Amino acid sequence: MAYFKRTGESSFQATDHVGGAWDPEFQHIAPAFGLLAHAMELDRDHRRGDDLVIGRLSYDILGTIPIDVVDITVKVVRPGRTIELVEAALAHDGRDAVLLRAWLMRPGDTAGIEGSAFPAIPPPDAMPVWDPLTVWQGGFIASTDVRRVESGPGRAAYWVRTPLALIHGEDVSPLASAAGLFDAANGMAVRVSPNDVAFPNLDLTAHLFTQPRGEWIGFDTTVSFGPHGLGLTSSVIYDIQGPVGTVSQILTVRPN
Repeated sequence: MAYFKRTGESSFQATDHVGGAWDPEFQHIAPAFGLLAHAMELDRDHRRGDDLVIGRLSYDILGTIPIDVVDITVKVVRPGRTIELVEAALAHDGRDAVLLRAWLMRPGDTAGIEGSAFPAIPPPDAMPVWDPLTVWQGGFIASTDVRRVESGPGRAAYWVRTPLALIHGEDVSPLASAAGLFDAANGMAVRVSPNDVAFPNLDLTAHLFTQPRGEWIGFDTTVSFGPHGLGLTSSVIYDIQGPVGTVSQILTVRPN
């Protein structure tokens, strides 16, 4: 089982497992984020090998996407020997639906000064299993395994993994797999029930100071609503070994 099946050099058929949380007839954007990261890494490997790593992923969501075939294009915006800015677009039926801009950076040896002040969160086996289908719907949410501790409205720590492959029969890096889960952040620390308020995100930006490893991705998330229809979901993200970066999502908050 997988979220996508490759149908061409740059085209992919979405499966029912990408069904969205707001409307299961359209794609949850999380797997598409992973697909774009994978396409960007394949482009890098084809052009120059894997000498650069992704330090930032910045996605803009331009519209909803049916559960159908999508096409991806990749271009280098700012080439460089040690740093590149690369852009990828995911389109459906000729219309761009998601844009990704990423900084690719040459890694170096900084093990002697490694460290972070982000606090630790309990490991997955120390958190209770939580069923997100008690709040949400759709194939993507149904495919996830979640362990969560909620400390109040819009505040939770949790771990997410999935047994599904991102692309059927295709090797995918740990980063692309993790990127395919980042957008779960906006649904795991609910501030107000989605039955009462819609709060979809328009974007997602991940900043990484190390590459995530392993099947579990951890989050320490705070959701904030302002007084004029704007909101923010802000998370520190983790792998089993500790913090790896941050994710932020701007929200349009719409009481039903």
